[in-house]
Amino acid sequence: MSQFIKKLGIYLTLLALGGGAGFVGNRYLLAKQQRQELPQVLPAALQSFPVPSANPVEGNINFIAEAVRAVGPAVVRIDASRQVSQEIPESFQHPFFRRFFGDEVPIPKRQLERGTGSGFILSSDGRLITNAHVVEGADRVKVTLKDGQIFEGEVLGTDSVTDIAVIKIDGRNLPTVKLGKAENLTPGEWAIAIGNPLGLDNTVTVGIISALGRSSSQVGVPDKRVSFIQTDAAINPGNSGGPLLNAQGQVIGINTAIRADAQGLGFAIPIETAERIASQLFTKGKVDHPYLGIQMMTLNSELRKQINEDVDLNLNIDEDKGVIVMRVVPNSPADLAGFQTGDVIIKVGGKNIETAGDVQQQVEASVIGEVLEVEVKRKSKTVAIAVRPGAFPDEID
Repeated sequence: MSQFIKKLGIYLTLLALGGGAGFVGNRYLLAKQQRQELPQVLPAALQSFPVPSANPVEGNINFIAEAVRAVGPAVVRIDASRQVSQEIPESFQHPFFRRFFGDEVPIPKRQLERGTGSGFILSSDGRLITNAHVVEGADRVKVTLKDGQIFEGEVLGTDSVTDIAVIKIDGRNLPTVKLGKAENLTPGEWAIAIGNPLGLDNTVTVGIISALGRSSSQVGVPDKRVSFIQTDAAINPGNSGGPLLNAQGQVIGINTAIRADAQGLGFAIPIETAERIASQLFTKGKVDHPYLGIQMMTLNSELRKQINEDVDLNLNIDEDKGVIVMRVVPNSPADLAGFQTGDVIIKVGGKNIETAGDVQQQVEASVIGEVLEVEVKRKSKTVAIAVRPGAFPDEID
């Protein structure tokens, strides 16, 4: 591998495809109440300015409590456990050590690992959704409802690529959540998180939607294929798998990712993505993700300069924008379709591309086995490539 890539220190994305009450404050509110007595306190234009609503839900100051009251019973605690082995170096298995050290040679031990997370009920007959990492390595889990009921849950399927898992418990007339739309969100909206952080069941935290469309690489989980919701509602260990709500109490995401250096920022999987993945998991127990098989980086002028100066790469890139293909996985759909190292992707499925995340999203939205049109710049020429995405392999070279 080129020394340039090592020095650059940029992760090569492997395409698996792919609150304040108001700005004026209390002084203004007081002046508004005493406007007739203090006509000179504020300019005329400001005196007629409407008082901001205390919250977005028809002036209801208890909208958070009502949202939690409606959704809380459907938020569950998930306790999972798995057996793991303590690995010992293979060299200790050599007959030499057995001969001279006998029973003193370390023997692999199995230990029980336990973990706690959150989840929520989708259907009254006991279909649940959570994060894949919450139930990793477990076929059965303990599910505890807010009212104290305890069920044994069966893990029906997990998808590590999106970090979604589904569970089934044997229940009837169970409380359920209402789903909203993450695609309708606007930064600055209220965000309510419910979960079991640090073992503290049914904890509620509140903040706002900080940003939308955060890529997996930005969030610090480049192996995932999700465009995350960013929120400043406190999300701590144990919140994973719990719901992120809007002001109306509808689920708009699944709390999932925490960055140690984020200083109060949390991330959630949009509910549309979670619904799509969960549907496949409930139906067939797995998810097939479209896969191209390239390593890629988002271009800019500085990166282009460094690539062109690296003699080991032997590339001459003219573009300052787009996504450059740094490697094509042998025998992958991209390899079979004719992708080459140094190709600069400018369009996928007819849509303009600016970042590696854009490519990832377009490939994820494609259909396995069907032609996906890709346009690349190759040595100053535009080349059209028709590639048929394959299913994400279990192992990648």
